[in-house]
Amino acid sequence: MASSVYDFSAINLKGQSVELSEYKDKVLLIVNTASKCGLTPQYEGLEKLYKEKQSKGLEVLGFPCNQFAGQEPGESADIGEFCQLNYGVSFPMFEKVKVNGDDAHGLFKYLRKEAKGVLGSEKIKWNFTKFLVSKDGKVLKRYAPTDKPEKIAKDIEKILA
Repeated sequence: MASSVYDFSAINLKGQSVELSEYKDKVLLIVNTASKCGLTPQYEGLEKLYKEKQSKGLEVLGFPCNQFAGQEPGESADIGEFCQLNYGVSFPMFEKVKVNGDDAHGLFKYLRKEAKGVLGSEKIKWNFTKFLVSKDGKVLKRYAPTDKPEKIAKDIEKILA
């Protein structure tokens, strides 16, 4: 039974396993992403947030997902290239995962349980759902897909302070 996000690992876009405990003592913004979504331009805001706050202890972790209208059809290399070329993404990106259902990645099962959505729903509704995690690995808040990174910045600043 997981007690924090640090109990999980994930495969990055280069195919390497990453223990999330590597991010201990950092504030995390974990996002399920997609390259062909109306919300895809949020990559720009996420990258800006990452560049501005990384030195203060923020890590943005992107997890591509193809469960919503097939909006992330590419393979890892395609996803990485798209994010870099179109949005200059430098924050850590991971291999595609499922965020809903029985075969969802364990991290997302944990995130959904710890920070429920509207009306107590655990299900993730769409791409670019964001989870804010404290320096001790506890899930603090879930943000809707339409919540822009700029809006979340104030909450992140409070935790980093």
